[in-house]
Amino acid sequence: MDTDRMATDMTSDELQRIAAYMMPSLPACVSDLGFLFGTRQGVPEFCAVAHRLWQDGMFSRLLISGGRTGSSPIAEADMIAARLIGLGMPETALILETAATNTGENVRFGRARVAEVMDLAAIGSVVVIGKICSTRRYLMTMQRHWPGLRLSVCPVNYFSVPDQRWHEHAEFRSRVLGEFDKIPRYLAEGFLQEIRGCPAYPQLAPRQPR
Repeated sequence: MDTDRMATDMTSDELQRIAAYMMPSLPACVSDLGFLFGTRQGVPEFCAVAHRLWQDGMFSRLLISGGRTGSSPIAEADMIAARLIGLGMPETALILETAATNTGENVRFGRARVAEVMDLAAIGSVVVIGKICSTRRYLMTMQRHWPGLRLSVCPVNYFSVPDQRWHEHAEFRSRVLGEFDKIPRYLAEGFLQEIRGCPAYPQLAPRQPR
């Protein structure tokens, strides 16, 4: 997908509607559990955010889900946990899931891992920590595989521009528009479920071929 051309062809209103859909605002609030989706990009920023939320009392236990990706022999969850412990979080506050290789597995395997150490019935709220460009997909995956929770989110922007200028940064723009392109297909395949109270998927004006 040519995201540069795609963004150039869009009106400012369309870009704003995409941003509202892909990066919804559900401000982090005190929750029964924190859930950090594994990553290899922006790890220092992710860990700083998670550590601050824990210090602020937003959660007492943090699930970190992420297996081995690429050629690394170390699971994402283990790598992130080591850094968080270095920042001062106690190992007892962390719940690690080290097998997941995609977002659906993050939620399914993570939920099963939490059930080994906590009472799932006592978890009514989760604050999600993940890449800002993937915010919508994280929430829709949670809705599909762990429904019934009160969800809030602390999106991590590890790019070098503010959130509202996402379309001006090549990688940020590519990731947001790539995610936007996936959503209808993932919904049709049953990987995701829409979220009540959030904007509907924007229908863009047809483009004339060049």
